[in-house]
Amino acid sequence: MTQTLSLAAPAAHASLDAALRRAERPSRLRAFALALPALIFLIVTFAAPIGLFLTAAVFNPEVRAVLPQTLVALEGWNGRSTPGEEAFIALAADLARAKKDNTAAALGKRLNYESAGMRSRIMSVVRHLGNFKDGALAPQFAALDPVWASPDLWTIIKRNASPLTAYYLLTSVDLGQDASGGVGRVEESQAVFLDILGRTLWIAGLVTVATLALGFPTAYIISLAPARTASFLLLLVLLPLWTSLLVRTTAWVVLLQTDGVINQALLALGITTQKLQLILTRFGTVTAMTHIQLPFTILPILSVMKAIPEGQMRAARSLGAPPLRAFWRVYAPQTLPGVAAGCLMTFILSLGYYITPALVGGPRDQMISNFIANYINRDLNWGMAAALACLLLVMTLSIYLVFLRLVGAERIKLG
Repeated sequence: MTQTLSLAAPAAHASLDAALRRAERPSRLRAFALALPALIFLIVTFAAPIGLFLTAAVFNPEVRAVLPQTLVALEGWNGRSTPGEEAFIALAADLARAKKDNTAAALGKRLNYESAGMRSRIMSVVRHLGNFKDGALAPQFAALDPVWASPDLWTIIKRNASPLTAYYLLTSVDLGQDASGGVGRVEESQAVFLDILGRTLWIAGLVTVATLALGFPTAYIISLAPARTASFLLLLVLLPLWTSLLVRTTAWVVLLQTDGVINQALLALGITTQKLQLILTRFGTVTAMTHIQLPFTILPILSVMKAIPEGQMRAARSLGAPPLRAFWRVYAPQTLPGVAAGCLMTFILSLGYYITPALVGGPRDQMISNFIANYINRDLNWGMAAALACLLLVMTLSIYLVFLRLVGAERIKLG
């Protein structure tokens, strides 16, 4: 009898769970239906545009669209010697059509990323197509530029027959493909992107440390202040958030410039005898970013501090702990969730800074977002911009996942 009851108990429990799930299903469907418009809005206005932009990091349509006959002629080419005459005939035909369709410049621009001077070579051939004589075209191409006889140039063209490319992603981490298709590190003179990524992480780390050093005692003072004083101090913390980021950054330009307020004050107080170079420096960049990010560090820490019972410190003191030891052994460990949340928020937001380094920092202070903007606005190189954006996204997600692994999502307190 006892064994029968023990076997029936799990079955009854499972049946009860199933009944509860069925009973909760209508309320879950209603909740999902209420959230569906917001979900669709986020997908259409946020996720989809970002996803489409990131595909540019691997999208490779130019060569396939402009040189279809040339790619067919190169299918049986061994890649070790100059292609046969049929490849030059196909290239001339494709470039004649590109001249008519005004697509030669786009082709030259794309190939120029992988081989310097390709745009001028393509445009030179397009301009001289009408002067080509009957007979073999290979010598006439070589007469315009001897590089047309090089197998390496034709290897680049054939490699771009695929609709997808790894060129942009490899370049974003200072890698490249050689003529044989192998992947290796690019020359030192061209290896810039890992340095930019390291600079971005370093500046973001400095800003995070600076905001924590300033934000923790500020939050502690606000948490201990009387209600009216605490409200006023909290208003001062929130006030910068009501001002445009561009306005706050421009204010720092005024403060940090050679004849700015800070230099004038230092000279008037006799702290320095000459004007300091504060603008267009790493110091100016970190200082301005710290000021802007400070509220994002203070608020999570303050929310956790307000939840800590005041009697704990008094109890520790009554048990004989010195004030400093009681603070570090009893109070400070309980603030770690807020510290973790504030530092994580500040670090991730600092990784994507663009306006502040552009206005306050010098050439060696530009972060990865500045290069993404330059590739989009100045160079119109959407592939490289998307590749750098992918690199920044992967780095941000990796830091976030490592943080969750070390700290735990349940310990993060944002407010």
